[in-house]
Amino acid sequence: MGLKEYVCGLEAALDVIGGKWKVLIMWPLKNGASRFGELKREVPGISEKMLIQSLKEMELDGIVLRQDFKEVPPRVEYSLTEFGRSLCDALQPLCLWGEQHMKRIEACKEQCEMQRREKEEKAQALSHAST
Repeated sequence: MGLKEYVCGLEAALDVIGGKWKVLIMWPLKNGASRFGELKREVPGISEKMLIQSLKEMELDGIVLRQDFKEVPPRVEYSLTEFGRSLCDALQPLCLWGEQHMKRIEACKEQCEMQRREKEEKAQALSHAST
């Protein structure tokens, strides 16, 4: 089996940042190195398992550098590589776009959820009426 061949640059970029957590992990690292526990606090909602898995993938992709200080107690820090910093720079406009449109996006999601609930309630009412 051969190596993955990308059709376009966007496909390659999404392969590196894919998933919910990687970009959210990168954001605190743009300010400097962090230890695992610090990252866990900086990325609300992420499980330890997902943080470990994402950091390993990001390290393999060359986005994150893991530095083990070989101390007792163990001390490991994660930081962005130059490659990772360039990716953060590329994502900055997307972050700004999200901030500018956050209220609109939230309103659309809320409206969609209300419509889903209404359909569900109508289906339940029809189901009860036919029994």
